[in-house]
Amino acid sequence: MNKKKFLYQSLIGGAVLALAIKVMAGSLTQAKPAPRRASRGTSFEEIDMFIAEQIKRLNIPGAALAVVEGDQIVHLRGFGRVRPGGEAPSPQTPFFIGSTTKSFTALAVMQLVEGGKVELDAPVQRYLPWFRVADPRASAQMTVRHLLNQTSGLPLVPGWQLLADLEDRPDATQRQARSLSSLNLTRPPGAAFEYSNLNYNLLGLVIEAASGEAYAAYVQNHIFGPLEMSHSHTSKAAAKQDGLAVGHQSWFGVPIAVPDLPMVSGSLPSGQLISSAEDMGHYLIAHLNGGRYGEAQILSPESIAELHRPAAEAGMWGNISERYGMGWYIEEKGQTRIVWHSGLVPDFYAYMALLPEQKKGLILLVNADHFTMQLTLTEVGAGVASRLAGNPPAPIRLGAIPWVQRGLLLIPALQIIEVAVTLGLIHRWRRDPQSCPNRGRMWGRQILLPLIPHLLVTLTLIPILGKLRGFLMLFMPDFSWIARICGGFAGIWIFLRTGLILRTLRKPSSPQPSLSGSVDGCRAHIFGRHRLSRPVPGR
Repeated sequence: MNKKKFLYQSLIGGAVLALAIKVMAGSLTQAKPAPRRASRGTSFEEIDMFIAEQIKRLNIPGAALAVVEGDQIVHLRGFGRVRPGGEAPSPQTPFFIGSTTKSFTALAVMQLVEGGKVELDAPVQRYLPWFRVADPRASAQMTVRHLLNQTSGLPLVPGWQLLADLEDRPDATQRQARSLSSLNLTRPPGAAFEYSNLNYNLLGLVIEAASGEAYAAYVQNHIFGPLEMSHSHTSKAAAKQDGLAVGHQSWFGVPIAVPDLPMVSGSLPSGQLISSAEDMGHYLIAHLNGGRYGEAQILSPESIAELHRPAAEAGMWGNISERYGMGWYIEEKGQTRIVWHSGLVPDFYAYMALLPEQKKGLILLVNADHFTMQLTLTEVGAGVASRLAGNPPAPIRLGAIPWVQRGLLLIPALQIIEVAVTLGLIHRWRRDPQSCPNRGRMWGRQILLPLIPHLLVTLTLIPILGKLRGFLMLFMPDFSWIARICGGFAGIWIFLRTGLILRTLRKPSSPQPSLSGSVDGCRAHIFGRHRLSRPVPGR
């Protein structure tokens, strides 16, 4: 299951609500006085203006941008504020970089491959003998390459579930990996692409087993250190001491600061590293220059090319131009090849891209997020990459997502209105039995038809009460609470409303049984008057 496909499907219900809201967008012009040319008629000033406009329109607190060309950082810019009431982010401000962490993990594996400590096509069990999934044969067939290319058969959703495991223990990653012994794969290893954080968490353990170092120490010693990434961290505590940006969760399109949100240490290898725009510039330079940054050679050009080589189809709806390599998506847009990845945690978002033929790259870091917002933010990042390449940017197709989030507030409002209307109808029927609907209208328009929206709202309780409840509370807190409150109320109101209507329509408003057998009220209006004939003597 492709995670973006899941997201598109989950947005359908909210999009219907958003149609009732007028989409408004503002513009903000923040620019430096002396524009520089990025390429082919696009200036850094234009890129800055585009980002400034988008963060205002999407109500994002702050962002940091770095652009590299060749072996140099050529542009750095901060937008908005790094924390409530604070200044703009600096090039050295640390941000969580989410799943762009996967490229670091892949690079570390390739370093060990070059050192003769790991073989790409060796089974995972060579390095983790205890590793098991439910199928013993699949457990033995799964290789390191399968994990890198997300073709192991490990499923998407369990990787999401682990993002709600906030237990901070040194062995959290291994403990979670050992719990996979009863997990069923979605397909045989090597069959097809399926994005899963489980793959890269396991790779983190492979790195530890092969190198003899903890994952955090390995990344610090072999990547951060040589690339002079002095504002990059593997723990939130260290990043806070270094001025970590304050992250924000989005509630109905409004960013709410959450400075003390716990770090998911068990998923460090798949999405929990922390870095700054300037440091990520160093990292991108190494990828654009055959593994070299300054005097440091962290990987050979051949291994860098292997990281960027498309290995599995990852596109949606027949879009075969998007493929996945080792921690990177590779996409062809016209004559331009873009090697990119995005990343999110509940309160941060990151987008990085390489234009290998032009020797350019960018990193965009944002201190707010929402699970649905990643689609829009990825479009923003792709728009920056397109401008950097000198191509016309694609339109923002999913810009209404913040209004979908705001549209969730229509659900409780509509429920309150519907309750008031129902009680008003019942009161009118009791006062004026002639206004009662006939039998067909009663069942069709007053009972069955209104059940549909209530059932739909009730169904939102399924994921909230299921295994993803912790994940959704972190990544979609507004939806989670709406589902709990409105979904629970809808389930109760279905029965309560139906009972009230049937009781009102079947109960006489002023029962007056007589010898003629007449019955007044809504019951008589719906079911007809039934006269009781007097028995005729002698018959």
